[in-house]
Amino acid sequence: MTARRLYYDDAFATEFTARVTSCEPALVPFSPVAKAPAWEVVLDQTAFYPTSGGQPHDVGKLGEANVIDVRDAEDEIIHTVDQPVELGEAKGCINWPRRFDHMQQHTGQHLLSAMFQERFGLPTVSFHLGSELCTIDLRGPEPSEEILEGAERAANQIIFENRPVNVRYGTADQLSRLGVRKEVERDGILRAIEIESADLQPCGGTHVQRTGQIGMLLVRRCTKVRQDWRVEFVCGRRAERFARRDFQLLQRLSEELKCAPEEVVAASERALTERDAHFKNVKALLQRLAEAEAAAALQSTKVSANGIRAVARVFGEDTQEEYLGQLATQLAKFEKTVALLARSASGHMIFAQHPGAGKDLNALLKQTLQRFPGKGGGTPDFVRARLNENGHAEEAIAFAKRLISAA
Repeated sequence: MTARRLYYDDAFATEFTARVTSCEPALVPFSPVAKAPAWEVVLDQTAFYPTSGGQPHDVGKLGEANVIDVRDAEDEIIHTVDQPVELGEAKGCINWPRRFDHMQQHTGQHLLSAMFQERFGLPTVSFHLGSELCTIDLRGPEPSEEILEGAERAANQIIFENRPVNVRYGTADQLSRLGVRKEVERDGILRAIEIESADLQPCGGTHVQRTGQIGMLLVRRCTKVRQDWRVEFVCGRRAERFARRDFQLLQRLSEELKCAPEEVVAASERALTERDAHFKNVKALLQRLAEAEAAAALQSTKVSANGIRAVARVFGEDTQEEYLGQLATQLAKFEKTVALLARSASGHMIFAQHPGAGKDLNALLKQTLQRFPGKGGGTPDFVRARLNENGHAEEAIAFAKRLISAA
């Protein structure tokens, strides 16, 4: 028996009475994380919207049971509940805040999609109503900031005009003659949502009665997704929350940058310029320090019996890992010199040599890691590794130095 969908004609109905025609234990969990038992209930009519067309399902109560999932199954609608429901008459109650939020988002999507298509020739190819953000995917060239703002402003103008939102029924042919935005190839009578003088679109979802109930529409950002452009947006209470959150973030940034909110961009640009200049200065200073420390290390390191000068150093946590690389590079510029460096705080090691030293540092690293486990690799002249246990850095470097000096 085909279930009557009460939300088709009255999305504002939050309570209803229906006849329970079946209630069976769910054979498959309604979600991958569900652990508690569940039951699947079929009604002769329902106000619960099933997940469909990018819009999530309703939740609420059916008798004493909690409705936790609703899905389409051909002519029936399956209600997943957390306890059995007796056959016969039962009362249903929709979670209204969730339902109204979905109505605001979905009607706002129809309006925004219509503005993108009508004014800028960008059709919507998909829609997703998320728990935080909603998205539409547009096909065509990348929408500029002016286009995004233009579509948002046009949609909000229609929202402020509080136009009627009507439900229409007709065949695909009839709807086509009325100027439907996106034609569908289906037989029989179709349901469509009409925003007066703005949009007509086949849809089985729940919608507000007038555009003013959308409240406001806020376009967030646009990103490339495969061949399309994904536009994030929010409506109604979500727009209010996001606007407040954005302002709080802007206010916090202005306080950190010690400027007025409207000066945040300019202040951020100055801060980034200063940061880049400081980074270059620090890099140059580290380079000079590495050159000086390499020269001092060479003077204090004796040449081993095999003619190799092995400079072994283990640094504390106040030394940056980047500096190890710079120092190793400087030491490797000197004939028959091998640098064996580590940072005790992280267990990070670097072995580097002048090609004239003639050692295979990859082989040296493998031998070292056999004794002191870790991961790493590189070339015969330069290798990096990280020990599993930081406390073994001193022993690992000493071990590697003995191998180099004895070979």
